[in-house]
Amino acid sequence: MSGTRRKIPVVPCSGIGKSLGAAAREAAFVLAEDLRPDKTKIVALALLVMGDEDARREVAGGEAIAIDGCKLECAAKGLACSGAAKVHKIAVFDVVRRHRGLKPEGVCDLNEDGLRLARATADEAAKIVDEVDAEGGHAQPA
Repeated sequence: MSGTRRKIPVVPCSGIGKSLGAAAREAAFVLAEDLRPDKTKIVALALLVMGDEDARREVAGGEAIAIDGCKLECAAKGLACSGAAKVHKIAVFDVVRRHRGLKPEGVCDLNEDGLRLARATADEAAKIVDEVDAEGGHAQPA
C-alpha cells in the first residue's frame, strides 16, 4: 500500500511549573526545529485534550511520540485517547536517571543542566523518529 509521508506528531508534557515538564517541552522544540524538522511536528497536548479536530487528525491512525515529564504520562494518554495507532513514550524522569549528574532547574528558563537534559531527551526522540522512518511507520494512506 502506498501512502504519502507525513510528519510524526510529537506531543510534549504540559507540566507547567515543573522543571522536567519544561525540559520535555524544550526537547520537543529541539527535535522539531533542530534535529528532525523535516520529519516531526509538535502538536499541543491542550488541543488534543480539548478535542480540536485538526490536532486529532494529525495524530489519528499513525505513530506519534509522547514526551512526558512525570509518571502521570498525560501526553501519552492524550495521544492514545486521540486515536494514535502507536505511541512511542519518552519519560524525561527516566532520561534524567540515565544522566545522573544533571540537576535541571527552572520552569520558564531552564538552567544549563535543564538544557542538557532537554537535548539528551531530544536525541532519544530522534532515534525513535529514525526507526519509524526506516520502517515507513508514518506513511498515511493516500
